[in-house]
Amino acid sequence: MRAYLSIGSNIDRERNIRSALAALRARWPGIVFSPVYESEAVGFEGAAFYNLAAGFDAEEPLEAVLAALHEIESAHGRQRSGPKFSARTLDLDLLSWGEAVVDGDPATLPRREILKFDFVLRPLADIAPTQRHPTQGQTYRELWAAFTGPSSIRGAVSLAEA
Repeated sequence: MRAYLSIGSNIDRERNIRSALAALRARWPGIVFSPVYESEAVGFEGAAFYNLAAGFDAEEPLEAVLAALHEIESAHGRQRSGPKFSARTLDLDLLSWGEAVVDGDPATLPRREILKFDFVLRPLADIAPTQRHPTQGQTYRELWAAFTGPSSIRGAVSLAEA
């Protein structure tokens, strides 16, 4: 199953992103990554984020992929007790699971954030431009070209090992 995820960090962001990419590569060796973007914090006052997207083919079931992402976040010191919009050591959000539409259990897919935030859609359009959104029917390239939501991306950044 082709899976796409969003990756973000605004606490020790370069170290956490590099480490997360290594952990994701170890788990799914064929994974591909978008460029890394620096983005303003959205929904709260805080340090800027590094955001990117990744795509990989998963052989395991959805629940196992979600558990693996949760484990990687926890290994990077992710705290889940705070508010939804807050600083993060690492945020790994599964964006889509093939063409599946799942409503709430074990996840809501495709995630609504794809259509709502530039820091999610732009990196996804970078790595999956011709992939169609499971409910919208448009490609991610088309969705990005038509995006009119708030602008939070400051620009692309270069990480030596990203």
